[in-house]
Amino acid sequence: MRSRSEVAGLVLAGGLSRRMGGGNKGLRTLGGKPMIAHVIDRLAPQVGPLAINANADPALYDAFGLPVLADIHPGFAGPLAGILTGLDWAATQGLDLLATAATDTPFFPRDLVARLAALSGPDTIVLSRSPGGRQPVFGLWPVSLRDDLARWLEETETMKVLAFTDRHALAWADFAPDGPADPFFNANTPEELAEAEQLLAGGRA
Repeated sequence: MRSRSEVAGLVLAGGLSRRMGGGNKGLRTLGGKPMIAHVIDRLAPQVGPLAINANADPALYDAFGLPVLADIHPGFAGPLAGILTGLDWAATQGLDLLATAATDTPFFPRDLVARLAALSGPDTIVLSRSPGGRQPVFGLWPVSLRDDLARWLEETETMKVLAFTDRHALAWADFAPDGPADPFFNANTPEELAEAEQLLAGGRA
């Protein structure tokens, strides 16, 4: 079993937030603090070095005291561009695994990384799955795949995460709800953010 210090962590906050009406949805308030703060609070105890992938002004994230990494692949290419950026950064930390989590999913499991790591191998990608479906941005990624991912982003016509992962050894970790909400409930819209507020206020998240 890997220790937390052997795994780098990345909060994916590089999207355009179209369904939230634009801006930086991770900075929207949830329970009196930015939504991304809930994500950081859950991921930080599970990993060693931690960074934020964001394409906005890095100063917006100064309060969190973490490195802010803009996509190294141009054009807002989606989560895979953020994952590539994180893999390159993890390599500079001397680590060979990267755990990723999305900025709009504030209630994900506190044992996420340990459960993913239990299924990992040298070149195996491990992704999350719940009753709500597959959760491809909650994964554990071997740094050894970064060159292949860079080539994929240069050559592919699809930026879907699963289109890339299907080319590699892939395992799924299954997570059951610990309450009424799916563990990967995400707040993509103002309505879903309001629902997240209700879940948090009721202690049901």
